[in-house]
Amino acid sequence: MISLKTELYVKAHLKRLEIQGIPAYVIRHGDDDAGELIVKLTTMDGKASMFQREYNAETTERNWVCVLETSEAEVDASIQTQCGFDPDLWVLEIEDAKGRHFLEN
Repeated sequence: MISLKTELYVKAHLKRLEIQGIPAYVIRHGDDDAGELIVKLTTMDGKASMFQREYNAETTERNWVCVLETSEAEVDASIQTQCGFDPDLWVLEIEDAKGRHFLEN
């Protein structure tokens, strides 16, 4: 399977969210070609979730997984920690009270 450049994936996902009327923002712009992407989903009630792609050795696919679901402050702190380890990291924030993110595997 051909992998999309991170910048192209982010732009396409932002457009998809925009079409659905869901606000989303690039909080951190990482490496255009190969930066990893964290997606923060806030439900506007003080809670948030953090999604990352994880590699499945059995299927050799990378799937979106919710790795943290807690208060927005705790998700923000975790993202800040991740950014300290990876200067190429992208962070996309989605704001949707219904919890929609349209991440597909």
